[in-house]
Amino acid sequence: MMSRLAVLVDGDNISGFPAERILSIASRQGSPTVVRVYTNARRTSEWHGACGFRMIHAGTGKNASDVLLVIDAMELALSGGIDRFVIASSDGDFTHLAHRLREHGAMVTGVGEGKAPSGFRGACSDFVLIDPGSSIRLVTSAPAVDDLDLKIRAIIAAASTKGAGMRLATLGATMHSKHGIRIGALPEQTWRAYLAARPHLYDLGPRGPDSMVRFKPEGFPVAA
Repeated sequence: MMSRLAVLVDGDNISGFPAERILSIASRQGSPTVVRVYTNARRTSEWHGACGFRMIHAGTGKNASDVLLVIDAMELALSGGIDRFVIASSDGDFTHLAHRLREHGAMVTGVGEGKAPSGFRGACSDFVLIDPGSSIRLVTSAPAVDDLDLKIRAIIAAASTKGAGMRLATLGATMHSKHGIRIGALPEQTWRAYLAARPHLYDLGPRGPDSMVRFKPEGFPVAA
């Protein structure tokens, strides 16, 4: 069964020129059920002529488009039956949104320009670059691997026997004793949520006291 997909565009950050490209990217992910662009509709914008997009007037307030997009995304994830999102923006403010959507089991494809920060790219399940000077060239960007994930990888590698990984409960205790890191200080709040939000880096076993986690070598191009 095809995923139910929402395409949400930050129209204050992404121009309407690549509108067709965004829809093309989205169509590969699932059936676009919701297709919206958030912007100040009173301003002149290429989005006024973009076919297939419902324009949502966010008003003139600071970050109004961002806030409304986030509210709608969470509502769609929690009660709208949407399990896949395409978020088009080069704004790092959507990093937390991408993490939270993935915690709720949704897949998130980010679409943006080269200026999109690595934090936002890494928070998405995958990220597609669009060249602002061309509506044709697309480049897939691998999510970033930060220092915390390199520490996690090193701990799992040290504890793993024949690639079996390590117990999730042991990982949390070791991260605290070795690096002073408490998961409660991070947005995800639990190690399972943190690891589950990064399926390109980790394999998680079923829930339970003996739940295991393994890292995916292909997700770590640079050795820890």
